[in-house]
Amino acid sequence: MRTFLPKIEDKDRGWFLIDAQGQVLGKIATAAATILTGKRKPIYTPFLDTGDHVVVINAAKVALTGRKETGKLYRRHSGYLSGLKTATAEQVRLKHPTRIVEEAIRGMLPKTRLGRSMFRKLRVYAGDSHPHAAQSPQAVAMQIRRKR
Repeated sequence: MRTFLPKIEDKDRGWFLIDAQGQVLGKIATAAATILTGKRKPIYTPFLDTGDHVVVINAAKVALTGRKETGKLYRRHSGYLSGLKTATAEQVRLKHPTRIVEEAIRGMLPKTRLGRSMFRKLRVYAGDSHPHAAQSPQAVAMQIRRKR
C-alpha cells in the first residue's frame, strides 16, 4: 500500500477569524496553533505545511488568568553583554498589545523552518477591524469565558 502525500494542488488554504475579546490566552493560542498546523484537515502531514490562515482580532482585550498580568515575564535579548530586557505582561500589553498573543501562538508551533512558515500565516490585530474581509474568513466558535 502506498503512503498518501498531499500535493500542492490539494492544499487549499482557508481563512479563519478568532475574536480574542474576553477569551483566555491559552485557549486562543491552542485553537490558532491547531488551525495553523493543519491538524483539523484529513490531509494533515506532520512534515508539510497544510494549515490555514488565521486572523486574530481584539488581541488587546485578551484575558489572562490568575496573577499573570503582573507575574508573567516576557524576556528578550539585544545580543550585547547584559542586554537582557524583561517586561511584565501588563507592560507588554500597553506598549505592544499584539505581542502577547503572537508569542503564545509561536510557542505552540514547531521550532523549525516549518514552524516559521506556519507563523507567517498568522495575522494579529489589537482592534476589531482587519483588512482581510475580501478573503471572507470563517469565524471560529470559542466558548465565552465565565466570570468568577
